[in-house]
Amino acid sequence: MADEQWRVPMVVQELAASVKEPPSQYVLGEQNRLLVVDQMAESVPIIDLSRLAAADEADKLRAALQSWGLFQVTNHGIESSLMDDVITAAKAFFHQPLEEKQKCSNLLDGKHFQVEGYGNDQIKTQHQTRDWSDRLHLKVGPEDEINLANWPKHPESFRDVLQEYTAKSKRIKHIILGTMARLLELEEDYFLNQFSDKAPTTVRINHYVPCPTPDIVLGFKAHSDDGVLATLLVDNDVPALQVLRDGVWYGVPTNPRSLLVNMGDFMEVMSNGIFKSPVHRVVANAETERTSIAMFYGLDPEKVIEPAADLLHQKQPARYKKVKTKDYMAGFYEHFARGT
Repeated sequence: MADEQWRVPMVVQELAASVKEPPSQYVLGEQNRLLVVDQMAESVPIIDLSRLAAADEADKLRAALQSWGLFQVTNHGIESSLMDDVITAAKAFFHQPLEEKQKCSNLLDGKHFQVEGYGNDQIKTQHQTRDWSDRLHLKVGPEDEINLANWPKHPESFRDVLQEYTAKSKRIKHIILGTMARLLELEEDYFLNQFSDKAPTTVRINHYVPCPTPDIVLGFKAHSDDGVLATLLVDNDVPALQVLRDGVWYGVPTNPRSLLVNMGDFMEVMSNGIFKSPVHRVVANAETERTSIAMFYGLDPEKVIEPAADLLHQKQPARYKKVKTKDYMAGFYEHFARGT
């Protein structure tokens, strides 16, 4: 229907090559324009995964989780060559002709939206402010739910390197969640036991193109992550990621070959608010394209998310109500699309 054309998102990579300024759908309202941002008062906490059994390293992790909700990890076991390969494959995908990329479009029949695939996020309202970026969203686990029809066939290395990267990343999840449980004096496998064989692992590959007026758009709208935790791999050190703390936006330094880990909303609920799920956003820039790979660890759609019972007592009652994962996600996507 002609009057519903606004529901079909534009490909930002193609749009950027043909306009001198972003269309009105991408322009932030005056009240949301980018303000002066402080650099983080302290450096992003850096956690050595090989030392988390040591009390001082575990204390650093606790401080990071309670203050920022995010941190960098070293000695994580993923080879630099593999990180380079997966970033190279991701960038190569976005540098293909549009016709090739649209073979795994997230618009079925050109109009029916699905989360998986290449394109942009769903447009819910005609006046929704859109992000200055494109993305490729894929389910990478469980294995029996992977739909390779949504995966690119080119570059030829894409599938193999992404699957290897996914497999190597599981170790990071296991080490961090085990340590987090110990910090809360829970059974070490408490958080890991929340994952069933139906718990999804998804990857979102974001491609940010330069914008001639970067101060009036966002590469990625402000949001917190669903799920338990997420890892982020970036291709360069261009300042872009920002995190909200006490009403102030702080720039988060990121570096190629380093991994950033941040907590999701499910972890904030399960820890009864002790560990934070940070609100964050990505700003645009005028000169340099960027590619990032975010991996999200979710829970079974039928799983009930609730604070751990052993954390609750008379002086610390539950701060969050019980909710099924699928019900939370339905509300999450609705608010996420609207930028609320």
